[in-house]
Amino acid sequence: MKTESISTPYDWLDRGLASIHRANWYRSTQTITSKAGTVAKVDGREMLMFASNNYLGLAGDQRLIDAAIAATEKYGTGSTGSRLVTGHLALHEELEIAIADLKNTEAALVFSSGYLANLGAISAIVGQRDLILGDAYNHSCLKKGALMSGATAIDYQHVNLTDLTEKLQQHRANYRRCLITTDSVFSMDGDLAPLPAIMDLAAEYDCMVLVDEAHGTGVFGDRGGGLTNALGIQQELIQVGTLSKALGSLGGYVAGSAKLIDYLRNRAATWIYTTGLSPADTGAAIAAIEIVKTEPMRRQQLWQNVAMLKQGLQELGINAIAFDSPIIAIAVGDILTTLQMSERLRDNGIFAPAIRPPTVPTARIRITLMATHTAEQLQKLLQCL
Repeated sequence: MKTESISTPYDWLDRGLASIHRANWYRSTQTITSKAGTVAKVDGREMLMFASNNYLGLAGDQRLIDAAIAATEKYGTGSTGSRLVTGHLALHEELEIAIADLKNTEAALVFSSGYLANLGAISAIVGQRDLILGDAYNHSCLKKGALMSGATAIDYQHVNLTDLTEKLQQHRANYRRCLITTDSVFSMDGDLAPLPAIMDLAAEYDCMVLVDEAHGTGVFGDRGGGLTNALGIQQELIQVGTLSKALGSLGGYVAGSAKLIDYLRNRAATWIYTTGLSPADTGAAIAAIEIVKTEPMRRQQLWQNVAMLKQGLQELGINAIAFDSPIIAIAVGDILTTLQMSERLRDNGIFAPAIRPPTVPTARIRITLMATHTAEQLQKLLQCL
């Protein structure tokens, strides 16, 4: 007997997945069964890890583990509710004070992730009568925050000040408020935003500036305060970041003036309606910030590793998009070639994934360095390349 196929409202999923496979865009998770570090057990096999944003090696640091355990023993495993209702802990205040000190701002507000921090901040401070000018390579959360806000969102060409200036001249006068958004360190290319020049343009055209320091916090500055601190920027701006990369924990933050933070407590939906950060994550982040401020040798070692890899790649004749940060992106060809290279690296015990569209416009191998990588591990990577 012939069975008739029955159409359902979800049949489009098969077609959608098939198109993803045809474009070589399909991705899946790979299981890690070891503590965060330079060597990871991936799908049962030990490999050198060159794909982690654990820039200072703190995600596996025993002091963070101990702080997380102590916070859990004191406060329990969860915050139990939104912070305006039942979930506000003394530990959250301690973390926000520590972040404000690290970022040299009046105040800070901790969110449950960096993604939520950007969504909440952007959608709270601009609306339908306003303009957002964002770098074309901004992280997804900056772009999604712009969409959520209802403001008119226009991209300017990546780190192109001429294009940003032209768009300010063309559009700024037509809107009530204007917000310029940019990553400080671009997560997939590793290059840096021209922040001083952006701040000058913002002053000239009466704009607010929001900078995402996700990949700058802990890495730049004499105390790890980020690229804004390293460049000595004194003008008022909105700084957003994460606790999940160099700080080795989880969560996000907005740092800025006391008025800004007070406003966000009352208007940022992704903070108001979300359960507060867990005690364990909060305690670990507090411990990480103290280490970042008091152990500059970690950053020094990280930058030595960047310099060593840069020299080695140049001797091999391999060009990277930038050498401005611990993120080294190497363009090796089309999507299929990039996937093959990533697989060859994996065959040789190197975990360095292929990053493909739609995440980036062109495929590349993205290498991230940690302060805890040894010279021998870097040489192994260079030999495989």
